[in-house]
Amino acid sequence: MRGVEQVEVVVAHSERATLRVGDVFLKVDTDQARADVEVDAMALAPVPTPKVLWHNPPVLALAALPGVPLGHLGEPSGASPGAWTAAGAAVRALHDAPLPPWPGRDPEALAAELARECDWLVANDVLPAEVVLHNRRLAETALRPWTPVFVHGDLQVDHVFVDGDEVTGILDWSEGAHGDALYDLATLTLGHPEHLDDVLDGYGTDVDRDLVRAWWSLRCLGNVRWLVEHGYGPPEHYPEVAVLLAQP
Repeated sequence: MRGVEQVEVVVAHSERATLRVGDVFLKVDTDQARADVEVDAMALAPVPTPKVLWHNPPVLALAALPGVPLGHLGEPSGASPGAWTAAGAAVRALHDAPLPPWPGRDPEALAAELARECDWLVANDVLPAEVVLHNRRLAETALRPWTPVFVHGDLQVDHVFVDGDEVTGILDWSEGAHGDALYDLATLTLGHPEHLDDVLDGYGTDVDRDLVRAWWSLRCLGNVRWLVEHGYGPPEHYPEVAVLLAQP
């Protein structure tokens, strides 16, 4: 790493931090089990992932991926429709892979979490009660029995790197586990509904779009408190809140 002129703080909060030093990302995670899942999930995933350079808890060193993120939540994506289609195909490859040996969250646990988050949002007057209630009703439709697949679990658009129409790698696997395929598709397209058709073209099977939208509501309702408590500014500025307000 000689010749590196600066250290870039990619993300930092009380649970974990990611630093970029030249072409190396250093991830510091207080949860050893979560870091172990990230390493194991990358080893099992049948899609491009960052190379693990070394893992000396609590620090994980990863090689930087080529290309650029598919997009950013709250901003228009500069990626081509073909890149979004390629991302959909990569997600399908992951979902077709054998399940990892550890479980994921079930609908009952997610329903309990949804109830807690909605109650907190209303009790603390973070969002209008009618907005919370409407989106809670939508979100509850996603919590039906599903056939588990190998999910990334946090497939934000920022975590998918592309070069032209090719996926060069997918980051941040600490939530990889058993889960609902539609949750990954929803997380990837959150805030980018105009690219849902492109992603599903690459995914290659019929998908219930209403359930994808239901997962949009669930993910956003579950994220707002975390953003508030970690100092991300006024809720009215969050892209997640914009999604909740736009849900029909």
